[in-house]
Amino acid sequence: MGTHMRRRALIASLIGSSIEWYDFFLYGTVTALVFAKRFFPSSDPHVSLLQAYATFAIPFFIRPIGGIVFSHFGDRFGRKYSLVATLALMGSATVLIGCVPDYATAGFMAPLCLILLRFVQGLGLGGEWGGALLLAVEHAPPESKGLYGSIPQMGVTVGLLLGTLAVTLVSFLPEESFMAWGWRLPFLASFILVAVGLWIRKGIAETPEFESARKAGAIPKLPIAETFRRHWREVGLAVGLKVVETAPFYIFSTFIISYAVNQGGFNKVQALNAVTVGTAVATLLIPLMGRLSDKVGRKPLYVCGTLAIALFSFPYFKIIAMHSVAMLTLATVVGLGVLWSPVTAVLGTLYSELFSTGVRYTGRDGSLCGDVALVEIRRRPGAGRPIYDRSLRGLVGLRVGPEIAGEPVMNPYASIQAVCRRVGRHVEV
Repeated sequence: MGTHMRRRALIASLIGSSIEWYDFFLYGTVTALVFAKRFFPSSDPHVSLLQAYATFAIPFFIRPIGGIVFSHFGDRFGRKYSLVATLALMGSATVLIGCVPDYATAGFMAPLCLILLRFVQGLGLGGEWGGALLLAVEHAPPESKGLYGSIPQMGVTVGLLLGTLAVTLVSFLPEESFMAWGWRLPFLASFILVAVGLWIRKGIAETPEFESARKAGAIPKLPIAETFRRHWREVGLAVGLKVVETAPFYIFSTFIISYAVNQGGFNKVQALNAVTVGTAVATLLIPLMGRLSDKVGRKPLYVCGTLAIALFSFPYFKIIAMHSVAMLTLATVVGLGVLWSPVTAVLGTLYSELFSTGVRYTGRDGSLCGDVALVEIRRRPGAGRPIYDRSLRGLVGLRVGPEIAGEPVMNPYASIQAVCRRVGRHVEV
């Protein structure tokens, strides 16, 4: 396969993943600013906010359904066509959100349309991430699978940066203009990203690994049945790996904004700037961590990153309690930018190496069940405990996972857990 086709596949996977997370974070940002007031009016603003955020949560529960549907077609008929469908579905829903009239114009149909479009987004998102990962990894040469698998993972941070930048730009509009039409512009702008993504994806070939499996007759008629019959253990492991990667991300990038403002005494701009800097650092480090995994293996990076996050959870909130903007930024850069990046960088390649080609799409999308696991953060000392708990679960799960690239890792998990628990008893968070 030529270098040009591999590069095109990488770009296609990155654009699709970036659009997914751009749409996701964009909706989350606009929810509190616009949707609560314009689409869910109520005499109690707290009720409006809760109703608006309920629509934000919809894709978490719909993504597994979309994953099952599109992964079936992706494993049966090819990655390319499934990815074209998911990108078109997801992008269309995002653009239409920017066209929905508000409650004052359309009455109850306004929030109803918003809810329906979030369902459609969830279906598209469910098939997009796994397909984008496979598009990259299955086009990769054997010695570069870690690097190729890390590129779609950059879509998380690129999407967050793009969404934050888009809302920041339209926020300079007068308040009346922003609330009337300005907030719609970032959603409508998604059309450009989707058009470019579709153009690139239509020009790529099917992945070589899938073509080889199809020629060998290794494509099952019902991939989901084959997955749970022969790979149920790997599906459970994939769910655990996903939960550990997801929980710290939302703590370091989303929860920390609310925590810093309400508990730490910072303003929103200071908290957002800290997350933006941490996100930029993560974007730079993710491909570097992917390349490193091709040399030392996926498991060492995942284990080291998970253990580091677990240990850092104790001083993290203590550092924020110092009420210093510089320390808030430093803590977020370390947690989100430095420690989380090796965990997310190797996740996609780990998934690809867990499953055979004929059920790889389905097996990977089985991990989306991890997205419905909620991170419970209680407003009291000990806020770092969820990071610690989920990081340990990841180590326990990875204990049964295989090492594909690099040398096998020795089995230090029992001692790691003992050390962490010992530290946890003596460090007050």
